[in-house]
Amino acid sequence: MRFTRTSWVWLLIVLVAAAGMFFYFRRGQAVEVVEVTQGPMVQSVVTTGRIASVARTDVASQSTARIEAILVREGDVVTAHQVLVRLRDDEAEANLAQADAAVVEARARILQLATVQLPVSTQLLEQARAADAQAARELVRARDLLAQGFVSQSRMDDAQRAALASAAAVVAATAQADGNGARGVEAALAQSRLVQAMAARAAAANRLDQFNLRAPSAGTVISRVADPGDTAQPGRAILTLVSGDETRIQASVDEKNLNYIKLGQAARATADAFADRPFSATLTYIAPAVDAQRGTIDLKLRVDKTVDFLRTDMTVSVEIITAQEPHAVMLPSDAVRHDAAGATYALINRDGLATRVNVTTGLRGTGTTQIVTGLAPGDRVIAPTTVVEEGARVREQTQRTAQGNMAAPAMGLAQ
Repeated sequence: MRFTRTSWVWLLIVLVAAAGMFFYFRRGQAVEVVEVTQGPMVQSVVTTGRIASVARTDVASQSTARIEAILVREGDVVTAHQVLVRLRDDEAEANLAQADAAVVEARARILQLATVQLPVSTQLLEQARAADAQAARELVRARDLLAQGFVSQSRMDDAQRAALASAAAVVAATAQADGNGARGVEAALAQSRLVQAMAARAAAANRLDQFNLRAPSAGTVISRVADPGDTAQPGRAILTLVSGDETRIQASVDEKNLNYIKLGQAARATADAFADRPFSATLTYIAPAVDAQRGTIDLKLRVDKTVDFLRTDMTVSVEIITAQEPHAVMLPSDAVRHDAAGATYALINRDGLATRVNVTTGLRGTGTTQIVTGLAPGDRVIAPTTVVEEGARVREQTQRTAQGNMAAPAMGLAQ
C-alpha cells in the first residue's frame, strides 16, 4: 500500500491528537484545594438576652385608699425603708389614738393595784386579824363567865358567832390582799389587759404605717403608674423598683446546644445601645428543663460588677465561650467529608492523586472545623467544588483562601 502525501498528513494529525489527549489525561483532573492551617480557635454559642436585676419589686397598697403624695419619680435612687408613697390615713390614725388610750388605761390599772388597792387590802387584812383576835378573847371570856354562872348561854352563843365571823373576815381579807399582790390574780389580769392593749396598739401602728408605702430595700425607681389623687387598689402596683448589687442577663439557647454549655463558662456581651463597649459575664444558671413550646433552655449570666452603663430590660448580644484551643489544626467545614458509614475523612492531593485520609474532628465553628488527628498544617485538601473519585489523578487549578486563624464565632443562634 502506497501512502500519499495527504495520508501522511492525516496520520500525523491523529498521532499529535492522541499524544495530546494522553498527556491531558495524564496530568489529572483540575481541582480546587485548601491548605490546612493552624492557629487559635474559639467555639461559642451566640444568643440574645435582656438585662435583669436580681430583685424587681412592685410597690402597692394593701387596701383601698386615696393617694395623698408620691415622693419619687422614675430614675430616683432610694434607700431601704424610705417612704415613697403616702395614702390617706384618717381612720388609721383614729384607731391608733384609741389603742394608745387603751394602753394608758391598762398601765393605770396596774398602778392603781400597786398604789391603792394593795395597800387598802393590806390594811383591811390587818383590821380583820385584829378583830379576829379580839373576838377570840371575847369567846374565851364568855366561856369562863358561863362556867362561873355570871352570863347566860345566849351570851356564849353571841361570842362564838362573833369569833366565827371574824375568822371568816380574815380569810376574805387574806384572799383580797393576795389577789391584789404582785403575784395575785388581779395583777395577772391587769398585766394581761396591758399586753392585749399593747398588741392592739402595735397592730394599729402597723396598720397606720401601711399607709406609708416604703422601699423594701435600696434600689432605683423604674416605673410610676399613678399620681396623687388616684385611688390605690390592693395589689395594684404604684411604683416598680429594681435593686441588688448584681446585674444579670436572662437569655435562652436552642436545646441542641445544651451539650456545649456548662456552668462557669465565660461570655462576651454587647448591649445594642453601647455596641462599642463590650463587657464580660459568667454563666451561673442553666434551667433544669427545656421549654417544650420553644425548644430552648433558659440561662442566666452574672455581669461583671465594674460594668455600670447597663439598664434593666436592655437588649444584649451574648457569646458564651464553650471551648478554646490556642493551636488548633483547622480546615473549612465543607472540606470534611462523610462516607455512607458515617466515617469522617478528607481527600488530599498526594503526588497528584486524590488520596483519602480518615480524620478525627474536634471544635466546630461557623465554617471551620478543628482536625484532631489525620491532617497536619500545610496539607492540601481537595475542596468539594468538583466531584473527584478517590485515587483519581488531579492537578491543582485554584487554591481557596484559608480562614483558619479566625475565631469561629458561633455554634448556634437561639431566640
